[in-house]
Parts: sequence; C-alpha cells; structure tokens
Amino acid sequence: MKKLFFSIGLMAASLGVFAQDAKNAVANKAMGAASHSKDFLVIQLGYVGLSGTGASNINTGFNRQLNIAFMYDFPMQKTNFSLAAGLGIGSDHYMLKDQSLDLRNTSATPDFQGTNAYSKFKLATTYLEIPLELRYRQVPENANHGFKVGLGLKIGNLLNAHTRSVENLAGSKLIEKEASKRQFNTWRFTGTARVGYGNFAVYGTYAITTLFKDNGTYDVNPYSFGFMLSGL
Repeated sequence: MKKLFFSIGLMAASLGVFAQDAKNAVANKAMGAASHSKDFLVIQLGYVGLSGTGASNINTGFNRQLNIAFMYDFPMQKTNFSLAAGLGIGSDHYMLKDQSLDLRNTSATPDFQGTNAYSKFKLATTYLEIPLELRYRQVPENANHGFKVGLGLKIGNLLNAHTRSVENLAGSKLIEKEASKRQFNTWRFTGTARVGYGNFAVYGTYAITTLFKDNGTYDVNPYSFGFMLSGL
C-alpha cells in the first residue's frame, strides 16, 4: 500500500513539473512574439506643405499633420527585415494666410480668394489609410531597441474635407464651417520613409497623387516631415 501511495505521489509531482514547464514554454514563446512585433501603435506629428503647379499661389502658415495607425509586423526569418501592414487615420490642417477657399463652389477648380476678413482660416482633410512598410531593424528580436529604417506606401481614402473660418465682427467672433469633398481627389497614394532609433524617429512623406481633382490650375501634391513615436 505504501508503495502504491508513493507511486501515485511521484506521478502527481512529475505531472506538476511537466505542466509548469509547458506553461513556461508557452509564456516564453508569447513574450518572444510580442517583443518581435512591438510597432502596434504609430503616432506621427509634423508639418505638411504643398508642391506643384499653383502651390505658390496658396498662402499658408504653419500647417500641421497628425497620423495615427495600428500596424502589425511580419518578420522575415533569419534576417533583419520585416513587412508591416496596418490601418490608420491621417489628418492634414492647412492654415491659409489672407486667403479663403469656398467649398460651396460647384466648379471643379478650387476658388482661392485673397482676403483679410478672417483672423483664422483653415482647410482640413481626413483620410482613412492603409500603411504598408518594408522595415530594417538593427535588433530584429526587439523593436524597442537599435537603429531602424522603414520605406513604404500609404493608400488613403478621403473621409472628410472642410474649412473653418474665424471672422472678427464688432468685437465678436463669427465662426463658420463648410464641408465638401467635391473638389478633392477621393484616393491618395503617398510614399513614406522614416529613420530612427528605438521608439523615436523622423519621417517624411510625399503624395504621388494630387490633392485636388485634375484641373491644371492647382495640381498640388502634399508633402510632410516630422517626428514619430512607435512601438507602444
């Protein structure tokens, strides 16, 4: 009888050790996968400008860009490279100086008018984006460390385009907002590049497609550069 209880106890202890080892192996594998795919959240904050035909006729100040995306990283085995894809929102804010833009105009050509009636006049666009990126990491097993480079493409669909104006009238402010996508291209294709170390980097973008629909007057392409935080 003592031998039976001893055998049962020995088997139970062995099963417990085996279960613990298996649990640790699964946990280590999960932690390894997590450390290899840290760039889930990417935040970019920078300046956005315009280049191309008619860009010099659009007077802007300090334009701002904010991009937020969730990206998943697919490592290439036994290399320092990986492929990443995701989904995000891109928002550009153009601050017009002594100019206005009438989005109610039914013409396909944007109607920029010179005026000093507004203390602020902003043109804003928002895109739903699919970012794609080829990445190089100095430390491939951990995205939070080492030198990193990324080259890619963002495919964007225009969700909203609007203007917001502030007009000073007899000591009070008149704020107006107009929204219309009529004059803008629905799709945007943008080349992207970034260089950084660890979680911080600088980035740059250039839109292959024009901001407005083809008209020959304002065939302008947005570009941007700024700082980014990734790997949260």
